[in-house]
Amino acid sequence: MSNIIERREFLQSATTAGAVIGLTAAPWFSHKTIAENRHPMFKISLAEWSLHRTLRQGKLDNLEFPAFAKKEFGIAAVEYSNRFFKDKAQDQANLKELKSRASDAGVNNLLIMIDDEGALGDPDDVGRKKAVENHYPWVEAARFLGCHSIRVNARSEGTFDEQQQLAADGLRKLSEFGDQHQINVIVENHGGLSSNGKWLAGVIKKVDHSRCGTLPDFGNFRIGSNSDGQDEWYDRYRGIEELMPYAKAVSAKSEKFDDQGNEVQTDYFRMMAIVLAAGYRGYVGIEWEGEEPGEVEGIRLTQQLLERVRDKLS
Repeated sequence: MSNIIERREFLQSATTAGAVIGLTAAPWFSHKTIAENRHPMFKISLAEWSLHRTLRQGKLDNLEFPAFAKKEFGIAAVEYSNRFFKDKAQDQANLKELKSRASDAGVNNLLIMIDDEGALGDPDDVGRKKAVENHYPWVEAARFLGCHSIRVNARSEGTFDEQQQLAADGLRKLSEFGDQHQINVIVENHGGLSSNGKWLAGVIKKVDHSRCGTLPDFGNFRIGSNSDGQDEWYDRYRGIEELMPYAKAVSAKSEKFDDQGNEVQTDYFRMMAIVLAAGYRGYVGIEWEGEEPGEVEGIRLTQQLLERVRDKLS
């Protein structure tokens, strides 16, 4: 009984009142259910971007990434970034080799994060159509690799409402193509209006397609800068709550840790309570972006924190 009381007190301090109600009613809250199912509430994956400096320095390449994730961290699920095999979307030999290496290492390919393929909410009809079509090869590559999704951006221009409509149009068309290949199209809060949780949730509602969802990122809530040049931020906890109902993946962004092993910008205990209260039981991807410590240590610290959170919430 004392353990249950301790856990309940933690949850009450870790999240909002609404999330707590959801948590106390959720089946995973039962200690018996945990023991019977023998499944963790979430699994941990590794985003390739966590190693972007190592990759850009040529100390690791895209083909080596899956085995490195497994050998170095014991992580058996990965999220690729197209920036590290930009010209390989239609290179069947390369994709076959990547798929083979991941399989040999016992690693699951989860998704590909897509950047620099045009604005899916481009105000110009021709530009928007081209951006949608630029993503087609990545949908096909994701399907070949056994991924469940591609992660895209919802960049646009215009007013709040105009950008919602334009982004929804591009995403709907891409989601229809994704559906033909059993691939989800998931949008990350990634700057500008996409980092406004209310705006992005509204976009997903307008798309109204089962293949279109979100990839909530714990840290990407900078919505712009004010007249003094200072960054303006959307509340990250509110943003995650707004995006989680549509989440098909989650990104645990980390940049700096304190001496107790906690991420200094995000309360992971509070954030993961929100994630789990939404009913999410998928992978949570480590995405280290800090400069110090190095990438391997930063990934390891994030992994340890997520494991600690998981143990506490169990």
